[in-house]
Amino acid sequence: MNDSTGRGDFIERFGLWSGAQQAAAADVAHRTSRSLDTLRLSFADQHGVLRGKSVVADGVNEVLRNGCTITSTLLVKDTSHRTVYPVWSKGGGFGLAGLTGGRDVIMVPDPTTFKILPWLAGTGWMLCDLYFEDGSPVPFSTRQVGRELLQRLTDRGYVYRTGLEIEFHVLKIDQAHLTPADATQPGTPPETSLLAQGFQYLTENRLDELEPVIDILRELAVGLELPLRSMEAEFGPSQIEFTFHPEEGMGTADLMVLFRSAVKQVCRRHGFHATFMCRPGLPNLFSSGWHLHQSLVNRSDGKNVFMPHDDTSSLSPLGGEFLAGLLHHAPAACLLTTPTINGYKRYKPFTLAPDRIAWGNENRGAMLRVIGGPNDAATRIENRVGDPAANPYLYLGSQIIAGLSGIDQALHPGVATETPYDSPAPALPASLMEAIAAFRSDSVFREALGARVSDYLLTIKEAEVARFLSEVTDWEQREYFSLY
Repeated sequence: MNDSTGRGDFIERFGLWSGAQQAAAADVAHRTSRSLDTLRLSFADQHGVLRGKSVVADGVNEVLRNGCTITSTLLVKDTSHRTVYPVWSKGGGFGLAGLTGGRDVIMVPDPTTFKILPWLAGTGWMLCDLYFEDGSPVPFSTRQVGRELLQRLTDRGYVYRTGLEIEFHVLKIDQAHLTPADATQPGTPPETSLLAQGFQYLTENRLDELEPVIDILRELAVGLELPLRSMEAEFGPSQIEFTFHPEEGMGTADLMVLFRSAVKQVCRRHGFHATFMCRPGLPNLFSSGWHLHQSLVNRSDGKNVFMPHDDTSSLSPLGGEFLAGLLHHAPAACLLTTPTINGYKRYKPFTLAPDRIAWGNENRGAMLRVIGGPNDAATRIENRVGDPAANPYLYLGSQIIAGLSGIDQALHPGVATETPYDSPAPALPASLMEAIAAFRSDSVFREALGARVSDYLLTIKEAEVARFLSEVTDWEQREYFSLY
């Protein structure tokens, strides 16, 4: 329910929209009045999962003036949707009066993100930011965290340009498990079968086997006006990769949260299960990764400041410092690039995934792959460490924090590796627990995010680890049940 009592002209009163957003809002109101029945309002939670509400068309103008209320307890859920913080205590466990008692916060739509959802009749969609009733931003809104970190680049005269390559699995649903006994928390996952056997990397035959579902998803991306670049049959069974053209600012993060959610919704409607889980626990399935391409662009002249001007290096001095920062802070950044327990099972040698903290020139085994060189305006750093389940705003934010630290400290990245799986470089964290410890001890991340947000992220992930450690696993059952 959207109760706007006492919030007259909330968005205008607190100056929450730019001129571009105001103009886009007028277009949304016009299009809604003519052709839409429903508008979905969504925000990306701490896990990068979209949550929100739908309003009918005659309520859109109200939303465009005052936003829409939503319960603040959505900000305190772990990945099983269990509430982690004591929301009924004073300050909701945060010491913030605006979060006491599970009270509402306000979703303020960003009209520049408006889309018409091609798989639904007469339904629009907008991404939202979260605010308290006094017009101040909710500090735990990850899109707001990303915006604040991007501002650090803007203040230095840079634009952050990123490109998205995302791998995922699409499987046929054989048994959805929708009996009441399956409605546990989390619920029983579906039983599935393959669409293709895989292990024929980029062959046309495997691509053709996957083409029926790939074509559905291609039409989805085109219908959403996403900057789609390519669709590929990946190495593993039923594994697909989609790549997108570069975006600036938060463009890639906004793209990712919408694409990931839309793929799952559309696949389900066609009898498929799409999963961005890094390493599904099914026989022979291969890990999926999220490769993030990134560079900095000079705001004054639009030039790529990572591009070297001579052939003595593959990156400019500033690009090398940014690269060195990514290396130096990689253990702490893993909490944000690889935020699931499952994601660390991908870090294995000779798998096209990294297992240690190193960089290489055009080397897909290294954690950081430098692409380009002198006079190449597309010179960039590809980080191959990411988990497809990562919150996009925090993933991108981690790169900004680490990269700027490298620039500020004038760090040097060292020599490129040519043998990434035999390098003496330090190993990546072996578990989410190790990443939590690294994040906790990294003062650069704590300073950049602030103590409140840092502790919030740690609390959410530590609750996830605690639940995991309290469960008896299949490994334990096999290991000990007969032995002792």
